[in-house]
Amino acid sequence: MRKPYSKFHNVKTVVDGIMFDSKAEARRYQTLSLLEQAGDISDIRVQVRYDLKCNGVRLGFYKSDFEYNDKDGNHIVEDVKGSRSMVTAVFRLKKRIVKAQYGVDIQEVYDS
Repeated sequence: MRKPYSKFHNVKTVVDGIMFDSKAEARRYQTLSLLEQAGDISDIRVQVRYDLKCNGVRLGFYKSDFEYNDKDGNHIVEDVKGSRSMVTAVFRLKKRIVKAQYGVDIQEVYDS
Protein backbone atom coordinates (compact mmCIF):
# COMPACT_ATOMS: atom_id res chain seq x y z
CA MET A 1 0.00 0.00 0.00
CA ARG A 2 1.33 3.42 -0.96
CA LYS A 3 1.86 6.03 1.73
CA PRO A 4 -0.51 8.99 1.24
CA TYR A 5 1.15 12.32 0.54
CA SER A 6 0.10 15.83 1.42
CA LYS A 7 -1.16 18.33 -1.15
CA PHE A 8 2.09 20.29 -1.05
CA HIS A 9 4.32 17.26 -0.29
CA ASN A 10 5.04 18.48 3.25
CA VAL A 11 6.96 16.24 5.60
CA LYS A 12 5.62 16.08 9.15
CA THR A 13 8.41 16.97 11.58
CA VAL A 14 8.71 16.73 15.38
CA VAL A 15 10.57 19.39 17.40
CA ASP A 16 10.51 19.55 21.20
CA GLY A 17 7.81 16.88 21.22
CA ILE A 18 5.50 18.96 19.00
CA MET A 19 4.35 17.55 15.63
CA PHE A 20 4.46 20.14 12.85
CA ASP A 21 2.80 19.72 9.47
CA SER A 22 5.97 20.69 7.60
CA LYS A 23 9.69 21.24 7.93
CA ALA A 24 9.06 24.96 7.27
CA GLU A 25 6.79 25.16 10.35
CA ALA A 26 9.37 23.29 12.44
CA ARG A 27 12.11 25.73 11.37
CA ARG A 28 9.88 28.71 12.17
CA TYR A 29 9.16 27.26 15.62
CA GLN A 30 12.89 26.95 16.29
CA THR A 31 13.40 30.58 15.23
CA LEU A 32 10.54 31.75 17.44
CA SER A 33 11.92 29.73 20.37
CA LEU A 34 15.28 31.51 20.01
CA LEU A 35 13.50 34.89 19.88
CA GLU A 36 11.59 33.97 23.03
CA GLN A 37 14.81 32.97 24.81
CA ALA A 38 16.33 36.32 23.81
CA GLY A 39 13.31 38.14 25.25
CA ASP A 40 12.15 39.55 21.91
CA ILE A 41 8.79 37.73 22.04
CA SER A 42 6.78 35.87 24.68
CA ASP A 43 4.00 33.34 25.18
CA ILE A 44 4.42 31.22 22.01
CA ARG A 45 1.35 29.14 21.26
CA VAL A 46 1.04 26.53 18.53
CA GLN A 47 -2.02 25.65 16.43
CA VAL A 48 -4.65 27.84 18.08
CA ARG A 49 -8.12 27.06 16.74
CA TYR A 50 -10.65 29.68 15.60
CA ASP A 51 -14.19 28.47 14.94
CA LEU A 52 -15.67 30.18 11.89
CA LYS A 53 -19.39 30.98 12.13
CA CYS A 54 -21.95 33.11 10.34
CA ASN A 55 -25.36 33.82 11.90
CA GLY A 56 -24.73 31.03 14.42
CA VAL A 57 -23.97 28.47 11.71
CA ARG A 58 -20.60 26.74 11.98
CA LEU A 59 -18.75 27.07 8.67
CA GLY A 60 -15.52 25.39 9.69
CA PHE A 61 -12.37 26.45 11.49
CA TYR A 62 -8.98 28.04 11.01
CA LYS A 63 -5.95 26.81 12.92
CA SER A 64 -3.04 29.24 13.24
CA ASP A 65 0.49 27.90 13.01
CA PHE A 66 1.88 30.23 15.71
CA GLU A 67 0.76 32.97 18.04
CA TYR A 68 2.89 35.07 20.36
CA ASN A 69 3.28 38.53 21.84
CA ASP A 70 6.00 40.87 20.62
CA LYS A 71 8.05 43.22 22.82
CA ASP A 72 5.39 45.94 22.51
CA GLY A 73 2.66 43.56 23.69
CA ASN A 74 1.10 43.16 20.23
CA HIS A 75 -0.59 39.81 19.62
CA ILE A 76 0.88 38.21 16.48
CA VAL A 77 -0.79 35.38 14.54
CA GLU A 78 1.29 33.62 11.88
CA ASP A 79 0.64 31.13 9.13
CA VAL A 80 3.77 29.57 7.62
CA LYS A 81 3.84 28.94 3.88
CA GLY A 82 6.62 27.27 1.92
CA SER A 83 6.10 29.78 -0.90
CA ARG A 84 3.54 32.26 -2.20
CA SER A 85 2.18 29.56 -4.52
CA MET A 86 0.95 27.68 -1.45
CA VAL A 87 -1.59 30.39 -0.62
CA THR A 88 -4.93 28.87 -1.61
CA ALA A 89 -8.30 30.51 -2.19
CA VAL A 90 -9.61 28.69 0.90
CA PHE A 91 -6.82 30.18 3.03
CA ARG A 92 -7.52 33.68 1.70
CA LEU A 93 -11.22 33.28 2.55
CA LYS A 94 -10.49 31.95 6.05
CA LYS A 95 -8.06 34.81 6.62
CA ARG A 96 -10.80 37.33 5.78
CA ILE A 97 -13.36 35.56 7.99
CA VAL A 98 -10.93 35.49 10.96
CA LYS A 99 -10.33 39.22 10.48
CA ALA A 100 -14.07 39.96 10.32
CA GLN A 101 -15.10 37.68 13.18
CA TYR A 102 -12.18 38.06 15.61
CA GLY A 103 -10.41 41.24 14.47
CA VAL A 104 -7.20 39.23 14.01
CA ASP A 105 -4.75 39.93 11.18
CA ILE A 106 -2.99 36.74 10.09
CA GLN A 107 0.60 37.31 8.98
CA GLU A 108 1.88 35.00 6.27
CA VAL A 109 5.49 33.91 6.81
CA TYR A 110 7.31 32.41 3.84
CA ASP A 111 10.04 29.82 4.27
CA SER A 112 13.26 30.89 2.61
